[in-house]
Amino acid sequence: MKKKVLIGMSGGVDSTVSTLLLLEEGYEVEGLYMKLHTAPGYHEIHLARAQKAADFAGIKLHVLDLQDVFQKKVVDPFIKTYKEGETPNPCALCNRSLKFGEMLDFADKIGADFLATGHYLQTDGKHLIQAKDDTKDQSYFLFYIDKKVLPRLLFPLGNRLKSDIKKCAASIEGLETFASQSESHEICFVDTTYTDVLKEYVEVDKAGEVLDSDGNVVGEHKGYMHYTIGKRRGFTVKGAHEPHYVTKILPKTNQIVVGLKDELKEYDVKIRDINMFDERNSFDTLVKLRYRTKGVPCHVELSGDKGVIKLKEPVLGVAKGQAAVFYDGDKLIGGGWIE
Repeated sequence: MKKKVLIGMSGGVDSTVSTLLLLEEGYEVEGLYMKLHTAPGYHEIHLARAQKAADFAGIKLHVLDLQDVFQKKVVDPFIKTYKEGETPNPCALCNRSLKFGEMLDFADKIGADFLATGHYLQTDGKHLIQAKDDTKDQSYFLFYIDKKVLPRLLFPLGNRLKSDIKKCAASIEGLETFASQSESHEICFVDTTYTDVLKEYVEVDKAGEVLDSDGNVVGEHKGYMHYTIGKRRGFTVKGAHEPHYVTKILPKTNQIVVGLKDELKEYDVKIRDINMFDERNSFDTLVKLRYRTKGVPCHVELSGDKGVIKLKEPVLGVAKGQAAVFYDGDKLIGGGWIE
């Protein structure tokens, strides 16, 4: 008897080719398109593409409206995090709550054995493993998913290169246009800039003071939510002869603190809401403190839901609200949120 797989279909080339690969491997496949955000015209275009892909593959496509859940679990925390002067990671929240939460619940409803997506990463059923294509690896964004779901996940693209996926689609009559589609936005509900999203909910453009590390007023800025740690433009510093960078954000007083590049260096990082895929409390590992950065050697001490990371080399511009993700070689072993 064939094993049944539910695959998330976005209308893009990755989920489309993933669907065909699963069928080639002998699975019974059904697709799911999730309506998440409320961007005007977005779902009309992408749902039509997903339906075209499902029709081509000869599978059933389900549609699940999760806009209210997405607002509560992803967009509202996104806004709250910026209001608190931190830098959010909405994709990690979405992956836990929706793509590997709500979507897995739907898989149970239709009797699917596995859940698949077009993410670029791999799994051995116990850990997540970085993708073969390290330029597309998305494991960082899945650090927060519940480890209980790992045995049921399939990632057909994990051992393939993005360039090969595009070539595959381009070579299939009827799917040529999928290969030439533009890449989706890194944050799906941010069409232009994140501040445009924030402006729908809060006052963003509220000028304030720029301070130096001693607390002296040295300039002006256009509103603290325009800035993230490490940013070096968009504010004034009187008499500055060297580039200055944002080193701290003070939301309660609408101020930002700036300094020279060396002032961005961090050796100790505190984390909260730990999510580990295996049991470790005191260990040496590599940590990524932002997406598309190299792993940095460190020592980690965990205690309950909190932890401290001692970096063995400095990292510039560590931002509260971002994820600290631990790797043992190419294996993702867990992580937490920077505080």
